[in-house]
Amino acid sequence: MGYEIVRVLIQGKQVPTVQIMADRTDGRPIGVADCEAISHAAGAVLDVDDPFPKEWHLEVSSPGIDRPLTRTKDWLRFAGHLATAEMSIPFEGRRRFRGFILGADEESVRLKLEDGGEVTLPRADMRRAKLVLTDELIAATAAQAGVNPDGDDLSEDDSDASTLPKRN
Repeated sequence: MGYEIVRVLIQGKQVPTVQIMADRTDGRPIGVADCEAISHAAGAVLDVDDPFPKEWHLEVSSPGIDRPLTRTKDWLRFAGHLATAEMSIPFEGRRRFRGFILGADEESVRLKLEDGGEVTLPRADMRRAKLVLTDELIAATAAQAGVNPDGDDLSEDDSDASTLPKRN
């Protein structure tokens, strides 16, 4: 369908909610129509397979700017950005880490911690990880989408931009 699954999470016992986060394979931002298409396709599969004995809910969304980091390609794509990681079991006496992404492979993630140290975390023991919302991340995400952080479309012709008043 032209999408990649970022995460599937099932929450709740009485009325389970299946949460699907997806990206477009072409790199463009995911929109409402994309979520609707994924919802219809996933809902049809879940209706046929019927994994839940009673009522359940389906939520489909983009990962958002402060997205979860679940795949190696996500870690590599956001190298240099600030992230948090929570370990299932303590690593070097800690469960929570916060630092700038230096790199990753299938087995581990490297972070430059805010105190200047570096750590290599085993991905097999990682409970969850996500990007931290920063001005730099917002600017990078906007630039990738072709929009200024102010909300202006960068794809428009700015040939007479010098005649327009500047915004603060």
